[in-house]
Amino acid sequence: MKLKVIVTLKNGVLDPQGKAIQQTLNGMNFSEVKEVRQGKYFDIEINTNDENKAKDKVEEMCKKLLANLVIEDYKIL
Repeated sequence: MKLKVIVTLKNGVLDPQGKAIQQTLNGMNFSEVKEVRQGKYFDIEINTNDENKAKDKVEEMCKKLLANLVIEDYKIL
């Protein structure tokens, strides 16, 4: 079973990389871009057909390694 995980910075946490991307886009005449927030994306394949077990394992991975829970949020899709 394949699951997707999106990790993003929490609201209120400064995102200097996103700011740099936004400024570059604005400099490339994409002036309508108001804000960019960057994050991480993971495609994880779990060796099970049980969706609940797979989500539980990926949840554990997020809490232990994939996301810094102090400054990041995550979504499992």
